[in-house]
Amino acid sequence: MEGRPDFSPEGLAGADVLVVGYFSAKEKQHAALMAALADSVTALGAHVVGRFVQRRGVSDGGVKAMDRPYSSRTLVSGGKVREIALAREETDADVVIFRNPLTAHQRDVLTELLGCPVISATDLWA
Repeated sequence: MEGRPDFSPEGLAGADVLVVGYFSAKEKQHAALMAALADSVTALGAHVVGRFVQRRGVSDGGVKAMDRPYSSRTLVSGGKVREIALAREETDADVVIFRNPLTAHQRDVLTELLGCPVISATDLWA
């Protein structure tokens, strides 16, 4: 799957969706941002069946790494990927939508690890 995935907003109608966000610990509005994403996805006819947030710490080391992903392969940590994968199995979600932009490589890796299409919210409105 090179470039943008072929998942359109119309394709979300009736789909069960997991939403994921990656935030700096300094981002105090992460819950509101995740709610806005869930509302947008619901407005497209999807059913949000789970929400996941990965927050980057504000320790001295965390501050320096704040703009970088936990993993260049998956954006989020391995533990968070396992948590999302388990929820995907339990809910039989059709798609996982990240609030954050994903590279084509990250989408490919996450799609393989999670066993369903993985897209970014930016893909929906591109």
